[in-house]
Amino acid sequence: MKNTKNLAGVALACGILAGCGPAKEELHVYTWSDYIAPDVIKQFEERNNCRVVVDTFDSNEAMYAKLQAGSTGYDIITPSSYQIPLMAKNGMIQKLDHAKLPNVRKNFDKNYATSILDPSFTYNVPYAVTYTGFAYRKDKVGNAPVDSWKVFETAALKGRMSLLSDMRETIGGGLKSLGYSLNSTKPEEIDKAADVVIGWKKNIAKFDNEQYKTAVASGEWFVCLGYSSDSIQVMLDDDNVGFALPKEGFTIAFDEMVIAAGAKKVDLAHKFIDFCYEPDVAAANMTEVGAPMPVAPAFPKLDEKLRKLVVLDAETLKRGEVLRDFDDQPAVRELYIKAWDRIKAGE
Repeated sequence: MKNTKNLAGVALACGILAGCGPAKEELHVYTWSDYIAPDVIKQFEERNNCRVVVDTFDSNEAMYAKLQAGSTGYDIITPSSYQIPLMAKNGMIQKLDHAKLPNVRKNFDKNYATSILDPSFTYNVPYAVTYTGFAYRKDKVGNAPVDSWKVFETAALKGRMSLLSDMRETIGGGLKSLGYSLNSTKPEEIDKAADVVIGWKKNIAKFDNEQYKTAVASGEWFVCLGYSSDSIQVMLDDDNVGFALPKEGFTIAFDEMVIAAGAKKVDLAHKFIDFCYEPDVAAANMTEVGAPMPVAPAFPKLDEKLRKLVVLDAETLKRGEVLRDFDDQPAVRELYIKAWDRIKAGE
């Protein structure tokens, strides 16, 4: 009788477990905060009978350091373009299977092909795009040249402007204003760019990466070097705020989807990447994030106001340049560090 009861208990337990069904697959995504629309995640989970677990990072450097320290368990990661060659070199990511990504090749906007670092998509597929330009108050700038880096020479706006506290972005502005590449490796060009920024310095309120979003909205600052995604969120709420891309050239940055070398759900990861290139999905993500995604059939699905803000024409895109990393060229990196130290001296 005891054995019979034990067997009955085992049978009951098995029945209960069977009723629960097999555990759902989990896809682990490591990305920036608020970077995927909740409805998109829900739709993917329902379609694939899985669960998407999202962990976030606030900088490429923090993400890379965590992975380098041995953190595992991620399937998809969304680093910026410049970080990807180093991740590939160190065996942190794996090559993509293009046969599993039909939507990517079909729907990728070819206008972005000349901007991305790896148009072959060997390891990475572009997710979202950010431009660096000028958020400005339409009601405060007067005739200041808000479509040019020369705007920072405008004495009438002294104390009402800001530059990013970012070595490459701000020195890059100096380089572009002189007609040079953002990725110059020439000491004389980098020195001249630093001199230009030092000249701008007397007209700005401060170097800043965060305050400008609220300062331009409140009217405290009139022109701020900043990121399009931040600026677009403000512009959607305030018609007095504009965003301009300098005619001399600007930074264009891509955050891209890669699959971790140790990913446990490789097939599911490919499905998610391809899912993000469905037009309705990309439109939902663009609406949530306020940043363009290079999925051409998604653009007509956007609200008209948002579409005008995020979709750039082909000629404008040609003025954008992607920052390259100089980790493998320490002498060049040291040139930028010394130039930045000279710019920031006296603060």
